[in-house]
Amino acid sequence: MSVEQEARAEAEAIMAEAREQVAELVRKEKLDCGVIFDGDADRAMFVDENGEFVQPDYLIPIVARATLGSGAAASSQQPATSGGWKIIHDVRTSRGAIEAIREMGCEPVMVPVGHAFAKPILREVGALCGGELAGHYYFSEFFGCDSGVLAALRVLSEIAAAKAKGVSFGAMMSPIMGRYANSGEINFKVENKDAAIGRVLAVAADRLPRETGRSEIDGIRIEYEDGWINVRKSNTEPYLRLLVEAKTRTQLDSWVSLLSNAITNH
Repeated sequence: MSVEQEARAEAEAIMAEAREQVAELVRKEKLDCGVIFDGDADRAMFVDENGEFVQPDYLIPIVARATLGSGAAASSQQPATSGGWKIIHDVRTSRGAIEAIREMGCEPVMVPVGHAFAKPILREVGALCGGELAGHYYFSEFFGCDSGVLAALRVLSEIAAAKAKGVSFGAMMSPIMGRYANSGEINFKVENKDAAIGRVLAVAADRLPRETGRSEIDGIRIEYEDGWINVRKSNTEPYLRLLVEAKTRTQLDSWVSLLSNAITNH
């Protein structure tokens, strides 16, 4: 294992430990939510009132809604488009979150994973804000950069508004999180990543439903009527990353099993 891989594994272990510590405290003290920041506070993640982790991409429309209501849109020098404000999201974002963005009257813009892509694209397309699965959230009012603190304040404002109406954080998120079953990002250690991607695409073409759309801006995201898959390779590590979303848990489990076997069996 390289130094970089060791650092990544250690960071993931620390994050998992931190999440459980916060979740335990939330349950013990009967809190409304818990917030987790990374070391430099450019990422923010949440657990709900039951200590359940809220996958960060589900919060993109929540951050967008709070930003629209904060007056940031009115004071921004970047104009809204005829289709409403643009909101960026990465290729791993849940369709439930994307649908929620559209239902707010905004236009979702898919971008590659990573701040090196998100920041310039946000500025280029004149987006109001956006976010990523990794817990980064970007704001035009913050020079197009990410801020975990600003994101946390925006989400907390929405949680407070929901509580004033008798709605918990978990209940507030349910209309977004409950639309599809989501696998989260699954990592596979693969030496020949291109060959593995080829096997995934072959199995998808043969065994999954008819394709309804495709994006190749970062790996390959294939859309189906009842879900989607994304397979992308790390440029620095021998990992292939798979994310699957489907209409039901049974369908999700079937797709994940099928595609995982394609990656690992060769």
